[in-house]
Amino acid sequence: MHTNKVYGYVRVSAKDQNTDRQYDALHKENITDDFIYTDKISGKSFDRPAYLALLKKLRKGDTLYIKSIDRLGRNYNEILEQWRLLTKEKEVSIVVLDMPLLNTNQDRDLTNVLIADIFLQLLSYVAETERNFIRRRQREGIEAAKQRGRHLGRRAKEIPPEFPAVMSEWQEGRISAREAGRKLSVNHMTFLKWARNGEEILPY
Repeated sequence: MHTNKVYGYVRVSAKDQNTDRQYDALHKENITDDFIYTDKISGKSFDRPAYLALLKKLRKGDTLYIKSIDRLGRNYNEILEQWRLLTKEKEVSIVVLDMPLLNTNQDRDLTNVLIADIFLQLLSYVAETERNFIRRRQREGIEAAKQRGRHLGRRAKEIPPEFPAVMSEWQEGRISAREAGRKLSVNHMTFLKWARNGEEILPY
């Protein structure tokens, strides 16, 4: 007979991000590290090793704790799909520590669970709409900058005045591209890029 178990899930978007805050919150719920699954990967996809391993472990009646809903994911449709998978198919309870209204603990009645589902859909929709708005503003900003003739991104290195002399040495075979780069304090790829445009740069 299966004994109901309690698990925790932690996610950060990058390997150098700190997980202590999420672990501390789960430890306060008496969840040990052996039952906490951690991913250090973006929330854009549910193709996450620890999360997939957790799904295999979860059984009917188990409870999953997460610090906040965005630990589960960031994509509106994916979050709803995973919520449905966990609560409806696997019949697992979810506890969102930062937002108790979303909790689906077994001691909650059907009305409260329904409210949680509706609230999650509204919350996810608002989050997704906000992200789309931000992306649209970014695209509009880039387009406006292009129309004004502004260059976005890293500014190209300025070609130093000694470049023509160094390029002549390289063309005559007296130095390698790497040595030419060292003389100009750039890598050899930058030197070769300059050299490809050398006819436009060198004085006639």
